[in-house]
Amino acid sequence: MLIFTLRKEHRRRLLALVLIILVLVLYRINWSGLTPAKMSRRNLGLQAESEDFTLEGEKFRIFGGSLHYFRVPKLYWRDRMLKMKACGLNTLTTYVAWNLHEPQRGHFDFTDNLDIVEFIKVAEEVGLWVLLRPGPYICSEWELGGLPSWLLRDPGMKLRTTYKGFIDAVDSFFDQLLSLIMPLQYKKGGPIIAFQVENEYGAYAKDPKYLTYVKQALVKRGVVELLMTSDNKEGTEKGHIDEVLAAINFKKLGPGLVSFLDKVQPNKPKMVMEYWTGWFDFWGGLHHVFKVDEMMEIVGDILQKGFSINLYMFHGGTNFGFMNGATDFNQYKPLITSYDYDAPLSEAGDLTLKYHKLRELFHKYIDRALPDPPPPLEKAEYKSIEITGYLPLQDTLQYVAQPISSKSPINMENLPFNNGNGQSYGYTLYETIVSSGGKLNSVHVHDRAQVFVDDKSVGILDYNIIEITVPEVQGNKKLSVLVENCGRVNYGEKIDEQHKGLVGDILLNGKPLENFRIYALEMQPDFLKKLGSAEWKKPLQGPLSPGFFRAVLKIDSQPLDTFLALPDWEKGVVFVNGKNLGRYWNIGPARTLYLPAPWLHKGDNEIVIFEEHKAGKTVHFQRHPVLGDITYDT
Repeated sequence: MLIFTLRKEHRRRLLALVLIILVLVLYRINWSGLTPAKMSRRNLGLQAESEDFTLEGEKFRIFGGSLHYFRVPKLYWRDRMLKMKACGLNTLTTYVAWNLHEPQRGHFDFTDNLDIVEFIKVAEEVGLWVLLRPGPYICSEWELGGLPSWLLRDPGMKLRTTYKGFIDAVDSFFDQLLSLIMPLQYKKGGPIIAFQVENEYGAYAKDPKYLTYVKQALVKRGVVELLMTSDNKEGTEKGHIDEVLAAINFKKLGPGLVSFLDKVQPNKPKMVMEYWTGWFDFWGGLHHVFKVDEMMEIVGDILQKGFSINLYMFHGGTNFGFMNGATDFNQYKPLITSYDYDAPLSEAGDLTLKYHKLRELFHKYIDRALPDPPPPLEKAEYKSIEITGYLPLQDTLQYVAQPISSKSPINMENLPFNNGNGQSYGYTLYETIVSSGGKLNSVHVHDRAQVFVDDKSVGILDYNIIEITVPEVQGNKKLSVLVENCGRVNYGEKIDEQHKGLVGDILLNGKPLENFRIYALEMQPDFLKKLGSAEWKKPLQGPLSPGFFRAVLKIDSQPLDTFLALPDWEKGVVFVNGKNLGRYWNIGPARTLYLPAPWLHKGDNEIVIFEEHKAGKTVHFQRHPVLGDITYDT
């Protein structure tokens, strides 16, 4: 009897031990579900020493999503992250926009919507790890790939190389940025588990020493977490350096990709740094859509092969202000204001069919209950409002910096404004005197110019239209050239050539015009504030543009998100309560601008519109965006 009892007790203990082992095994399988708050033992961090990532020695897969703090109002950061967590993702990736943080050399801003420390802390509170992509170059369809335009004042500048003028500026920026970021690393108790070294350098590869410099710049400032690079297949070999994991970017999982990665870095984890869930749109083009079923088939295949993945974008957001980028592969094409990207979360943060399908898929891989996403944010269709005031462009010049005089045109970047940092964004107005009409031409207009004689429009110059006819004039007349920086190139080999404004001579009947007065129309908040105290005129019938138009949106309750529409207007920029909402243009594809509730307040909200050509009489608001006619990506 005693022997039987002992055997029974032995079997019970053995069964308990088996159950404990099973629990531990399952726990190890689901290690990817761990959150920053659950990790007290932090010694090894994220490692890439075998075919699987490990975190503290345990198998770990990155299920990531890209969300950029600079494209989303600060008050919505948590909402978007909670939706990311509820989709089954465990890691947030973000770029760092140098041009916003250092708008003038040596003047840094990490406050309000640029408070990247707060952004990372919110991610930690939500339960997300962070993979930081600090650049210095980020691409991201962002103005100059995130590089500040004052770098271009150096006539010998070679961006993204070890040229001294460039790396000195990078070192100064990294000193500021990384001093804030270092305490947020995993091994110091924070959520950052990895850093990316530069971005897609294999597609540029102008300097073989450059990536090593960026790597060392991070390490010497205290980065102790795993380092990665990021390139498409063609760029991976040139963009890969020793002791840094090569991650890959793509939309389609092409044949031979797995064996290619095994060849580049044997016995290493496979990481898709950018799985492109959609695509971006250009002015005058169509709205890109990537079919849900096709995307899901590819994501499913990626996960089945054991890859880690980052969804680029999980939530695109908005290119607020003048921050859209451009491409130039034998044709200059600026991006639109919306960065909806056909992503799982829409531009306004709404759940899409892609979101729901991805949530179902990730749930299968993490095998645990997912939290419910936050409820949808309500939208408003405010009543249309009438334009009540108008200021012609000429009347507003008194509110900008004093113009300069120059015998020849000067490009934006080299203008002596902003403490010697030049003009970065907006418009530049060049005025001179002519005494005859004739053929006006220039191949030096970057990017688009409207030409006036005595403030009457006579035509447009751009990359395609390089010559117009100026009517004959009597006596001396003022000729004005209003040049818009439509967005600097963010990708490709022309990144060093992104000077804006008039970058060379403009000719009348073959002779260069001279003796210009040059105004910088940057349309910054202080300028908008000055307009608020101006004496606005009543809008009249007839051609009033270019000029500023004012209206007031009265809100009696808590503000809600909305979409602003200008169906009777042509091209310009919208400001709401002094903030630059972005550009509009009736060539589409987008016909609306996302106006987030945090930009509004109860009571009177000032809407100011700078219209270049044809102004309407009303401003409309609606609950849903109009992103334009669709083209399906293949």
